[in-house]
Amino acid sequence: MGILTKHGAGKAGPRRLPSGAFTVDAQANLVSSTVPQWIPDAWLVQIGQQVLAVFKGAAAVRLPFTELRVHYSAFRITAREMRGGAIIFLSPKTVTPPPPAREEFVEFAL
Repeated sequence: MGILTKHGAGKAGPRRLPSGAFTVDAQANLVSSTVPQWIPDAWLVQIGQQVLAVFKGAAAVRLPFTELRVHYSAFRITAREMRGGAIIFLSPKTVTPPPPAREEFVEFAL
């Protein structure tokens, strides 16, 4: 009977970009998250590590830097420093369709 089992029967198609927020402590450990569960925690930890590295680098040169905004073409990351840790917001940008083409009529005189 195992031969008749369909492989990949429960797999979904392409997924939307994630939205939500998560917090990391000073060691980039995940503290809390509202990001969908299908996003691996390892990805969130990696994002957190990079954000904390930026905040720590700014603090090392005594630059008052408490918020980071990264804009991609379809995605936005906003992070705020919180006593050594950070809260990070992930949000997809809404894609606006191009305006409809205007139809112009041209009259020809024959």
